[in-house]
Amino acid sequence: MGTAVLCPAAKATGRTVERGLTNPPRGYCRFVLIGFLLALGCSVCYGTASVLQAVAARSVEARSSSGVDAVLLLRAARQWRYLAGLGLDGLGFVLQVAALRMVPIYVVAAALAASIAVTGIVSAWVLSARLSSAEWTAVGVVCLSLAVLACAAGPAHFRRAPAGLGWALLGVVAALFIAGAAAGRLRDRERALVLGLCAGSGFGVVEVGVRLIDVMDPKKGAFYTNPALYAAAAGGIAGFLLLTSALQRGSVTTTVAAMVVGETIAPALVGAVWLGDRAREGLGWVVIVGFAVAIAATLVLARFGEAPSPREPDPAVS
Repeated sequence: MGTAVLCPAAKATGRTVERGLTNPPRGYCRFVLIGFLLALGCSVCYGTASVLQAVAARSVEARSSSGVDAVLLLRAARQWRYLAGLGLDGLGFVLQVAALRMVPIYVVAAALAASIAVTGIVSAWVLSARLSSAEWTAVGVVCLSLAVLACAAGPAHFRRAPAGLGWALLGVVAALFIAGAAAGRLRDRERALVLGLCAGSGFGVVEVGVRLIDVMDPKKGAFYTNPALYAAAAGGIAGFLLLTSALQRGSVTTTVAAMVVGETIAPALVGAVWLGDRAREGLGWVVIVGFAVAIAATLVLARFGEAPSPREPDPAVS
């Protein structure tokens, strides 16, 4: 049996939940289920928002060759679709924060990656995009894998993180901006790869940063002195800015595949190694397989990281 630790689920049920618990109390299971449903809601919001935002981004012309084009973001924001997408992103972020306080990062990361499946479904419904039989199968596999993760996951244990990790996240964000600016000099394919990876890493910083905020109370001074708060905010800004630039210029499939890798693998490892994320006893291998299959199936749907433009005659071609 593992060391007993107090986690959000334990606080909710008034019990001490052990990491090695085989038969968790009913309140514990309910707590994890709520966290999983919040992660799914976040996925739906983000997936639908990407349909609106990508169409708006492609409707404006870039005026800079740099990978970090703030003017492009401002011009895209004049489109009502982009603003509606931002509204859904805001709601999705609230759900994401709540989910990260309840379930391990790997569950939320897989759900975020699965938002591409949501984008594919919304594109097929709203824009008459065509999904192949393989892509519909991938959608089903993503859903099944997420269900498996939900069944095998434990709660989010708030182990004390290594000193300086919050400051390190700020350094990562600075490096992402530098890499994004330098990517403007690369060829289209390499630029899309770098920008997508940087954008995903920015979103990954948000995931880790939220977990590092011990006091989630704006009324307390400790909330504002935590560097993880500013790292999470800066990571989100970097992710949006770099992803908008990548979608406007580069290959959708390359960009989104790189983004999925950036926003899932590293944050999940940080959660498992340093933040105490665990599976139920004996189900660690189920989590690893479920996570890998979910990400692999998501990559099959990578072209739906951007919705097909209504002006394109064949929406099935990215």
